[in-house]
Amino acid sequence: MRRICVFCGSNSGSRPAYREAARQLGTTLAERGVGVVYGGGRVGLMGELADAALARGGEVIGVIPEALFEKEVGHPGLTELHRTRTMHERKALMAELSDAFVALPGGIGTLEELFEVWTWAQLGFHGKAVALYDVEGYFGPLLAYVDRMVEQGFLRQPHRDLVCQASDPAGLIDVLQTARTPAVDKWLDPPI
Repeated sequence: MRRICVFCGSNSGSRPAYREAARQLGTTLAERGVGVVYGGGRVGLMGELADAALARGGEVIGVIPEALFEKEVGHPGLTELHRTRTMHERKALMAELSDAFVALPGGIGTLEELFEVWTWAQLGFHGKAVALYDVEGYFGPLLAYVDRMVEQGFLRQPHRDLVCQASDPAGLIDVLQTARTPAVDKWLDPPI
């Protein structure tokens, strides 16, 4: 695995553990020789992640739309910084440059990015692993809701199982390296 795309926000959240988790993930990825692809910002969890990876000599590639370059304070010290015209171009390039996807705790933008790559995996558009870095149980309520989707017949269990999780950076990378995301060829079949 050469590069992992990390979805995270331009905010830091209310708990110091979120910033620390972003720093630990950036450090661990760099130490394992795995590059970071992320949204290109210098602030919030994005900045924490990027700065930690860069401090350990890691490759950090940012992808940011022109319209957000000033708002998210584009990071000037990255290995590469790609500027795109739209959010759609941003997400497509981030996906193209990455071998797997991770979501840190974040807001609706982070969730939107997560659900898009999860949906792409469900449809068989990619076979890349998708994971949650579940800091202090942040994603527990979301996963409970997703499990309710399965229970209520709106999501099949194999599609729910396309997303793995871990609560520490080393475990997260290990899970991503062993995860297999098979192309789902019967996603339209009704649940059994």
